[in-house]
Amino acid sequence: MFRLYDTRTRQVEPIRPASRGLLRMYTCGPTVYRYAHVGNMRAYLLSDLIRRVAERRGLTAVVCQNITDVGQLTDDSEIDPGGEDKILAQARAEGRTALQISRCYEEAFRADCAALNIRPPDYAPRASECIGLMIGMITKLIETGHAYVGGGGNVYFDARSFAGYGELSGNRLDELRPGHRSGGTTDDRKRFHADWALWRGVTDDRELTWPAPWGTGFPGWHTECSAMSLHYLGDVIDIHTAGIDLRFPHHEDERALSNSVAGHEVVRHWVHGEHLLFEGRKMAKSAGNVVLTADLSERGLDPLAARLAFLEHHYRQQLNLTWDTLLAADTTLRRWRRQVASWADSPSRPMCAEVTGDIAAALDDDLDTPAALRALRRLEKDGEIPPGSKFETFAHADQVLGLDLAADVGRAPPSPPLPGGAAAKLAQRSAARAAQDWAAADRLRSELAALGVTVSDTAAGQTWTARHRGLS
Repeated sequence: MFRLYDTRTRQVEPIRPASRGLLRMYTCGPTVYRYAHVGNMRAYLLSDLIRRVAERRGLTAVVCQNITDVGQLTDDSEIDPGGEDKILAQARAEGRTALQISRCYEEAFRADCAALNIRPPDYAPRASECIGLMIGMITKLIETGHAYVGGGGNVYFDARSFAGYGELSGNRLDELRPGHRSGGTTDDRKRFHADWALWRGVTDDRELTWPAPWGTGFPGWHTECSAMSLHYLGDVIDIHTAGIDLRFPHHEDERALSNSVAGHEVVRHWVHGEHLLFEGRKMAKSAGNVVLTADLSERGLDPLAARLAFLEHHYRQQLNLTWDTLLAADTTLRRWRRQVASWADSPSRPMCAEVTGDIAAALDDDLDTPAALRALRRLEKDGEIPPGSKFETFAHADQVLGLDLAADVGRAPPSPPLPGGAAAKLAQRSAARAAQDWAAADRLRSELAALGVTVSDTAAGQTWTARHRGLS
């Protein structure tokens, strides 16, 4: 069986599903108020890899990934009204409705996942369409003494009612200072400073509000994942994944809610992926270094180069991504596809048992994707292994890696794109050669080289290759 690092137990644990042959997995999905950047996508790749490894092990994976289209605030410090719903803030900024904003960015997110070969979940509930589930859960928490109605139609979870708080993040209740997330400000409607809102009451007329027994309002962010995961996967969930930034307070609070409703430990294993930096800094709009999946294509890179770059680093290792890293991954990806296409023309041979064994062992050992890739590189260079065996081994490994390594099988090699103005210069140079104007031909060769186009003269005429655009 494969093994993963469990954030709660702080050690690598064997994954043995509660139900034989069935792996239930929940992964925190996007808040759909903007385009997801490649740093966000690394967290979603984590759940995709776990799913693929589980399926290779003969398990049936049932995956639920929520869509947050209400409830996450620009300032989620629990001081109401200190924050505004991110969807509403973006709708106002773009002059559109909340529904238009959320559906637009949800569609873009699904396109990004498809571009990175991240398989869609079995369930993708939207928070706005599950309000009834949340109200039902809050009602139960109130009835069992885990929650209470405060002022202004707000409902709070009683943090001190859950004895296991802090096991995920290490943030114990008796060590949290009042106002630690709000600049020292506290909410006097709470019984205890670390309590958090399950439902936020509103008095104004705004989008994204619903009637509830405690008054009109909207759910708290932590409420959503708990209610949806319990509904779609049941009260025993094998694996819960996300980026490490959600460990506290989101997952700490979500765990308290789910366990208080179910009366037992709901999530058996919590798995978190590390942060991604881009050229040494956290990827953020304020830093001016946000890179979208679409930006890769605009620079002439295959989006799956990002997937390969992620695989080159362990999911629990902080990754400093750069354009050079992405270019190197793109170069490797294209070379492997050419190699696989050429090996496909050779007689079929059995997979290399040693390499497939090394890859399986690496993936089973807490998703050691760097070790799996090193095994493929050794295979690529091994002159003793028949091409047909290399093809079968690469194709087999790609079922988990998801790099479309057989994409070029049966295809003619694609012509590289030309930068602007290069086509005209190539035509001028061809004409200059025909007129035996060698000085002009040499000058145009130099100008083309400056554009990134290398020209070679053959008996059949000039040929050319172009390097990727926009890379330094």
